[in-house]
Amino acid sequence: MDLNPSPFPASGTATPEEEAEGQPSRGSEAAAVPAPPGGRIVLAATPIGNTGDASARLVELLGTADIVAAEDTRRLHRLVQSLGVTVAGRVISYHEHNEAAKTAELLEQVRAGKTLVMVTDAGMPSVSDPGFRLVEGAVACGLTVTAVPGPSAVLTALALSGLPTDRFCFEGFLPRKAGERASRLADLAGERRTMVFFEAPHRLEVMLRALRERFGAERRVAVCRELTKTYEEVIRGSLGELLQWAETTEVRGEIAVVLAGAPEQAPGTPEDHVAAVNELVSQGIRLKEAVAAVAEDVRVSKRELYSAVLAAR
Repeated sequence: MDLNPSPFPASGTATPEEEAEGQPSRGSEAAAVPAPPGGRIVLAATPIGNTGDASARLVELLGTADIVAAEDTRRLHRLVQSLGVTVAGRVISYHEHNEAAKTAELLEQVRAGKTLVMVTDAGMPSVSDPGFRLVEGAVACGLTVTAVPGPSAVLTALALSGLPTDRFCFEGFLPRKAGERASRLADLAGERRTMVFFEAPHRLEVMLRALRERFGAERRVAVCRELTKTYEEVIRGSLGELLQWAETTEVRGEIAVVLAGAPEQAPGTPEDHVAAVNELVSQGIRLKEAVAAVAEDVRVSKRELYSAVLAAR
């Protein structure tokens, strides 16, 4: 005799309520959700440097997929050679210059039941790399999209930077034109999360100078170079120090830049922020809206700030 009967029915036994309502028993197989039609798209992360980081799933898919869409077919060839894999499927070049033209063709192949693996030169497709159009189209068509996770330059740089990792944002490459770059950085002026950027080595000095001008010479930063490769290097310091380093160093390799977020600032008194409210009002914003915006940004009382603005007039 079971002295401690379970409050739940044994597996495979229907409850009286299920029998009364004609429901399947708990031991029966639940009604399956219909799978999307066609084949599937797999976004497969590739090593960012060390080929030993390739996952077993990546190796398997490269050898069994019907189609491999590659950002650079030459790099794919070198990768599969180093992994000892023979690609049995069709290899298609798929990059930023032909995405728009080839996406429909690839989606049609998936709709017909093919398994398509998308790989880029390094890391996860669609993250500052080709792949977004393919995913966007697949979602619109109701096709299956999944991923083989793996190496990520963004997360690797963030983890090695020595800067806060609890909250961060990825900003990709900054605009090359000075005006557009300054505008983007102005939008990030109050960003408190750690920021991760990519940059080409020959533009690193220009980038660090722009960062110093916007965020100040003391803001902490890390330049991560050649991650997971033989000559991996992480340079950490202030923007002033790293700009000086870049000015005197011939920087090579793949670059990720990790920048500390804006420091927490004391809210100060309402009187300290009257000028900011008046600046918004001069731009055509109503007084109450300007007060609310500034009060939220600097964390002071709206009522006290409103009173301070009126008192200053």
